[in-house]
Parts: sequence; structure tokens; C-alpha cells
Amino acid sequence: MEKSRRRQQLVFSLLFGLWLPCCLTQTTPSNTATPTPTPSPSPQAQTERLKVRLSGYPRKHNEGRIELFYKGEWGTICDDDFSINNANVLCRQLGFVSATGWTHSAKYGKGQGKIWLDNVLCNGAEKSIEFCKSRGWGNSDCTHDEDAGVVCKDERIPGFVDPNVIDAHVDENKVEEVRLRPVLAMAKKRLPVTEGVVEVKYKDGWAQICDVGWTIKNTRVVCGMLGFPHERKVNKNFYKRLKKRAAEKVSRPKVNVSAGGRLYLERQKSNFHIHSVACTGTEIHLAACPLEFNKPNSTSSCEGGMPAVVSCMPGPLFMQNTAFKKKLKTSSNVRLKGGARLGEGRVEVLKENEWGTVCDDRWNLLSASVVCRELGFGSAKEALTGARMGQGMGPIYMNEVKCLGTEKSIWNCPFKNITSEDCQHTEDAAVRCNIPYMGLENSIRLTGGRTRYEGRLEVLSTDSNGTESWGLICGETWTTKEAMVACRQMGLGYANQAAQETWYWDSSNVTEMVMSGVKCTGNEMSLRQCQHHKTVSCQKVAAKFAAGVICSETASDLVLNAPLVQQTAYIEDRPLHMLYCAAEEDCLSKSAAKANWPYGHRRLLRFSSQITNIGRADFKPKAGRHSWVWHACHGHYHSMDIFTHYDLLNANGTKVAEGHKASFCLEDSDCQEGTSKRYECANFGDQGITVGCWDLYRHDIDCQWIDITDVRPGNYIMQIVINPNFEVAESDFTNNAMKCNCKYDGNRIWFHNCHIGDAFSEEAERRFEKYPGQLNNQIS
Repeated sequence: MEKSRRRQQLVFSLLFGLWLPCCLTQTTPSNTATPTPTPSPSPQAQTERLKVRLSGYPRKHNEGRIELFYKGEWGTICDDDFSINNANVLCRQLGFVSATGWTHSAKYGKGQGKIWLDNVLCNGAEKSIEFCKSRGWGNSDCTHDEDAGVVCKDERIPGFVDPNVIDAHVDENKVEEVRLRPVLAMAKKRLPVTEGVVEVKYKDGWAQICDVGWTIKNTRVVCGMLGFPHERKVNKNFYKRLKKRAAEKVSRPKVNVSAGGRLYLERQKSNFHIHSVACTGTEIHLAACPLEFNKPNSTSSCEGGMPAVVSCMPGPLFMQNTAFKKKLKTSSNVRLKGGARLGEGRVEVLKENEWGTVCDDRWNLLSASVVCRELGFGSAKEALTGARMGQGMGPIYMNEVKCLGTEKSIWNCPFKNITSEDCQHTEDAAVRCNIPYMGLENSIRLTGGRTRYEGRLEVLSTDSNGTESWGLICGETWTTKEAMVACRQMGLGYANQAAQETWYWDSSNVTEMVMSGVKCTGNEMSLRQCQHHKTVSCQKVAAKFAAGVICSETASDLVLNAPLVQQTAYIEDRPLHMLYCAAEEDCLSKSAAKANWPYGHRRLLRFSSQITNIGRADFKPKAGRHSWVWHACHGHYHSMDIFTHYDLLNANGTKVAEGHKASFCLEDSDCQEGTSKRYECANFGDQGITVGCWDLYRHDIDCQWIDITDVRPGNYIMQIVINPNFEVAESDFTNNAMKCNCKYDGNRIWFHNCHIGDAFSEEAERRFEKYPGQLNNQIS
């Protein structure tokens, strides 16, 4: 009896297990008049996490039409019964803290494809829109005139990494990947590949495009996708001869092909997937062009034609031919700042010898592509808004840029001049450009780390026999600048830390040092472009002394408030008996040691400094609090021995006086609107500077000066450098220095032309260096 009951239970379980998945995938009939809202299928029944994106135009990065990726297809949500609760759930899925509103009636334009959800009813606490009640997937009585949108609060959930960008409206189901297949075998060894047969990913292989009707505009789009700013005409007669020879070889196998003519073209029969392409030349993806696909049953797939071939002109950074490099010049009045990878960053433009930013209102891929191409890259991959590459400083020159996509420069595009009320630096526009494939990441790797972002570095080298083996990098001269290049080469963002000794688990059994004496400027594309020893010379050859890195997708970026320094500078004659603590912390010039203490005084050049973090990660001391040094005289901890250098320079760049500031208290003195303080020094609290906050060192605190007791009257340059030893990684070190013209008459001092190191044009910087009277060090 018991065995029979168990057998019945087993049969029931099997039947229930077979029936349950069927029920979970069943859809609600579409002819139901007034269905009762039901919860959407649970995520357990789906193969992957539901994807959500914002789309439409015009919009900013934190608003747009809601689109859901379900069953391999993007679709929209109907605005029937839509509420702020729904918007809150969707904004959190997108990485924002909450919603500030929602839109109806396709405010951001009508979507395409399915309308996946209708009559959605959320309580606001759900983790995903799929947990909310609705009519069911794909069951709707709406049209795309009723597509819903959301407006999210422009504040990201900490740690949320999925970015929202203004992307291209392309049908990726048609054409996803495009490549150039070089025709000659020898051309395959050269990177980047600039000329070849255009192929598109099709099913499990690659297919060609028929060149009948192919235009230079189509070539321009393909070249832009592959990271090239310009297109070149192809010698079609050369390829026709190759095609003819290939045909002869098929019909007469004994016909020899000329040297170097082992043709990729001969190795496979042409498989045409696309019959014709009609680009306008401004598209950022081939899939955005009108395409005519080949019919499967057609007898001739490319009658009278051959596979389309294109030739592209690389930008100067990627050009192997030095003769061409001199002819091709990139823009001198547009630049990218703050990006972790080549071809990305905040867009900055030069006007009247001063750099400024672009506001993100109506910022789109057409305008972004103009910027990318004028800088020697391809078309834009992403147009980013909301200061996603960090906030800039100084003026905002442009707003509502409306490029057609054919302009040579963003300065040729229509735009609005703006006032400070129109835009803030929280709205700075940025780009990610397509760049050519160089294969640099294949010659470097990390091993032994806990994540793919950290570990001991190994590089691929070739010995005298032409054999490749992996080897280590000597850690003796390894600094943050070299680590920045390594992380960039691997495509892992910024360098968070540079390690001269590594204790990672040796997972690859690589022990030989193959590279030493590496010295980089920080801007190189690969470590091989940096200075290094021709013959390896390393004092400590054990594997634990090999170089290592910890990379990060985000980094801090400190800048000094230059106008504040200019406004607050003055001279104080301070009695020696009030400077014992300052002397202990080495804040006075060397001659102070010979003074008749406690009598007399020192002449101090005082000023305030406000240091703001405009990056995308908090600035924190490299050393943990367990290693901070206590200074009893001032009664505080130093988290960094040297946080800032203060120097007074003469015409030759020689220091005539210097000072330094230890980070005795890195904290958030104040923050921009909407940002909360995180760091406070009181009670041995955490030290650092939050993104969007600043640390203020007032002019009246100890060591906030330069001792100029021994300085003669004259004209000088005042220089302040933050984080001078690169102890803490930043996204941009070029803006860490500030300079001022300084005039000292023996009793009073004046600062003017104070500016961040990279704020002026090269011409303006040269004029600054030739300040009148500076050559003879006399008052002008």
C-alpha cells in the first residue's frame, strides 16, 4: 500500500514537472476584451535578466522612451495606467536612484516592433518591471502613439555599472558585425587592416556584399565603423584582375598565381548576403543604411559585380607610414579629456585661446561623429550626456549642437551660445569613438589576481630565434604612469594602483624578466611605445619583484580653483615663536634653521586653495588609516606625506622658493547641489574627496604658504601641483598643475593670469611664459 502511494506521488510529480513549464510560457489570448492584470513571468522562467534601455529623440541620458528586450526583440510599453510607481521601478533597473516623472503619447518619438507590456501596475517596490502586474507579454490594444517614457533623477545607484547612452537606431538582427578581409596574405599581418573585402557576420560565418551600385558614401560609413576618419578610392581594376585570375585557376588549376598572390579571395566561393546598399554617408552603422538582402532562391547573387572592396585612411595615431602622418593633421581646437580608453572622453573646444566644454542638450551621434572624425578616429560609437566622462572646468561654449554629419569640424555645425543659466558642467557632453583594431591587447595579460582587473603583468616578447614566450616586467621603475598605459592597452580602464612587488598566485609559471626600465609619459597606446631598456637590466629578478596593476573603470580627477588663489594671495610677516610646529613639518625655507629663534620673523606668501574632485570616483589616500602618521604638534594625522607642491619659479624655471602641503585632513568641505559629504576628519574619520565635492585649505592655516623671506623683488611664476608624485591614480594628470604670473615689489605681491595647466591654448601658454620683465627678473 505504501509503495503504491509512493508510485502515485512519483507519477504526479513527473506529470506536474512536465506541465508546469508549459503553463509558465503560455501567453494570454489577445482577443480578451478586458483582461485582469497579472504579474509578468518570473525571471526564473527566463533565460537571462530582462534588459531595459532608454531611447528616442530629443532626450538626455536620464530620460527617454522605455524599451524592453524580451525573446530576442526590443519593444515598448503602452502608457495605459502608467504611473510614477512604474517609472521608479524602471529607473532603478536603469541604474538611477528614482524617477522624477513619466511621459505619455510617445513624447520621445514612436518606437518600432512589439509593444511588450500594457496596463502595467507596479507598487513601486519591485526589483524589475517583470514583477509588476500587466496584461501579459505582447498582449496590448495600443499603438506606438501611446509609447511610455520616463524621466529619472540624475543620480546613479552606487556601484551600478551598466551605462545608458544615446545609441544608434539600427536593426541589429540584420547586420551586427562588419569586417575588412585583406585580399593579399601579406596584408593580414599588418594592423590596422585598411583595405579589403567588406564582410558581414551571417549565421555562423561571414558573407560578402555585392558591389553593384556601391558608392563612396557606403565606403565612408564602413570606414567610420571600423575606426577610420577618411575613405579612399579603390583600384577596382586590380581586384578585377585578381577575380579573373581566381576564375582561371578554378578552370585551369595549373595556372600559377604571382608571388604574394596567395589570395584570400580564392580560398572561398563568394557568399553574398546583401545585394545593395544605399548609405547617405552620415550613418554610424551599416545597418542604419537602406539594405537589400539577397534572395535565397536567386540564380545569380551579384550579376555583373564582385564582392565590395573598400579602402580607408587611418588617423595619424594609427598610421604606419610616416610620410602620410605629416600630411594628416587632426584638429587643434577640439580635444577629448577624462577618458580611460583611446578615442573617448569629454568634448572640449577652444575659443579665444581658452578651452571650454559642450552642453549635452540635443547631443546625438551625428554631432559626436563629427568630433570623432576630426580627431582622427572613426564615427561615434556612443554619444554620452550628463558628464559621464567627468565634469569640465571653465566656460561652456556650445549648446544644442546640430551637426548634419558631413561637417569637417564641430565648429562648422549650428549651435547656440549659452549663458550660465542654460547649462552647468553636470551636463557636459562626451563621446566614445570607433577606433581601428590594433591587436595590442593580445601581447599583454594579467595573472594571479582575484578579478580580471588585477594581477601580475606578463608581456609577449620574441627571442632571437623568433619564438614567442610570455615574460615579466621588472618592477623597479614601475609607477602609476606605466600602470595607466598597461590598463589602457588591456582595455581595462584606468590604473588604480601600480605595484612594484606582487604577491599574486603564480598561475602561469612565468618567471623570466623580459622587460625593464619602462618609462612612460602616460599617453602611449602600449608599453612597447614607452622607453625601456634594449637589454633587460633588473636588480631583483625574483617573480615577486615583477610589476603588477589594479585597474578600474573609474578614477578621480582633482583640479584647483585658480581664481580663488589669485583673489586670496597676500604677504604676512609671521613671528618665529609662532612657527615651531611649521618648522617641525618642514614648511619653512632652509635658511630658517639659521635664524635666531624665537626672535625675528619669516615672510610668508599666503593664499587659499580649493581642490575639487571632478572625476568619476572618490579621491582616497593610497595608504590605509593604519599607516597614517600622527603629528603631535598640530594634533592631526597625515594620510599623504606630500599632497601639494607650492613653487615660485624664475624666468629659467628654477625654484627660488618652495613649499609643500601634507594631506593632514582630506575631507569634503562642501559639495555641489545634490551631492552629499562622505569624508570628515573629525574623530579619526575616513579621509578623501567625494565626486562633486571640494576640500578647502584656508589661507590662515599652518603651511598654507611659501616662505619667501629670501626672495628678491621681481617677476615670477607661481606654480601649484596637486598629487605631484602620482601617488593616487587620476583620470587626468594634465590639469593637476596651476600657474600664475606673480609680481613682487618687496612689500606687496600680485597674482594674475592664474589658470589650470591645460586651460589655455599653446599660443597663450607661450605668451604667459614670456611675461614682460621676467627675463631680467626686475620690476617692469
